[in-house]
Amino acid sequence: MAYLLGVVLFALAILISVSLHEAGHMLTAKAFGMKVTRYFVGFGPTLWSFRRGETEYGVKGIPLGGFCKIVGMTPQDDDVDPADEPRAMWRFPVWKRTIVMSAGSITHFALALVALWVIAVTAGLPNPDFPSSEAEIRKEPAVIQLSECVVPENAIRPCTPADAASPAEQAQLRDGDRITAVNDTPINNYGDLLTTLRTLKPGETARIAYVRDGQPGGTEAVLAKTQRRPLDDPNGAVGDVAALGVGLIPSTPTRTTYGPVAAFGATADFTGDMAVNTAKALQRIPQKIPALWTAITGGERDVDTPISVVGASRLGGEAVENNAWYLFFMLFVSLNFFIGVFNLLPLLPLDGGHIAIAWFERARSWLYARIGRPDPGRVDYLKLMPFTYAVILIGGAFTLLTITADVVNPITLFSR
Repeated sequence: MAYLLGVVLFALAILISVSLHEAGHMLTAKAFGMKVTRYFVGFGPTLWSFRRGETEYGVKGIPLGGFCKIVGMTPQDDDVDPADEPRAMWRFPVWKRTIVMSAGSITHFALALVALWVIAVTAGLPNPDFPSSEAEIRKEPAVIQLSECVVPENAIRPCTPADAASPAEQAQLRDGDRITAVNDTPINNYGDLLTTLRTLKPGETARIAYVRDGQPGGTEAVLAKTQRRPLDDPNGAVGDVAALGVGLIPSTPTRTTYGPVAAFGATADFTGDMAVNTAKALQRIPQKIPALWTAITGGERDVDTPISVVGASRLGGEAVENNAWYLFFMLFVSLNFFIGVFNLLPLLPLDGGHIAIAWFERARSWLYARIGRPDPGRVDYLKLMPFTYAVILIGGAFTLLTITADVVNPITLFSR
């Protein structure tokens, strides 16, 4: 039930974001005097609508986005009433059209930034000094955090009554204890603890030496059984290994909480990192298509492959099911930022394509005026339709590919 609630909540968050995207277009267009005739949430048959002034507002039956109709977005629009010609969008200065067309992405960026600021003040943002690589983690002191249980399979999931209790907890170890030796083998860091445990067998009794509040102590633990890949081969075969039922408490916190003022700088820094990572992700999309096809045809799903709104909603469901609300909201931030960037790509029918054409027209008119030639006028969108259809076809095929992968072989962060 919690999983389904999370899926619905995340899908609703996406729908609200897209609806606000269209509201950004509508409000800026109205502010500049352009005529907006319709604003709807969803597509398909109209479920409910009302008219206020010259605009019809409503809800349609398929909740997969929204739209607003601005009169005369291109000079080739043939549904402009002669009385509305002066208010046609294409007649307005290029800077006004740029603001209107970029307002949708700006709305996504605003949602992401506000959410990030709130997260920075309340839950904290990822600590840039936190050890991120496996090598850095293994160098950390072996300060332990007790697990509630030992999951027998190689998976991350909530504990069940059938799972073995944590041997460390049964041995009366506590969170924050630093392991110093196992069976008289010195433990200098967390990597030593992992390596030493791998030399032991499930069911074996291990002598544990530790330091608690500055005082040394000792205990014995009967090791449980779990499954893991080899430490030196992340892609190796999964096998049975001994488990103490502990995790690592890093010497640096995973997240840093900021005050209301400092949170602005932290949000800006994190946003800069997101921008770099988003650019890299966009560049990798063509390379990931074979991996998506492999996932659909029965291969293992690469966690670094793109996901659709279906996959994002499923991850949102997993986050709620496992009480990982921090992950839920960070997914919301990442998705909004990605949509904002993607929508500004200079390709029709994306908003960025309209912006690029508007500035191309402006630059061409300026150049022709300087060389004494007549203004060539507006770009003929009809001549660009084959290219536009190609973008729509490729985008549609890619969307179908990601949705199919997210249905038949979804990315999972937690085992269910």
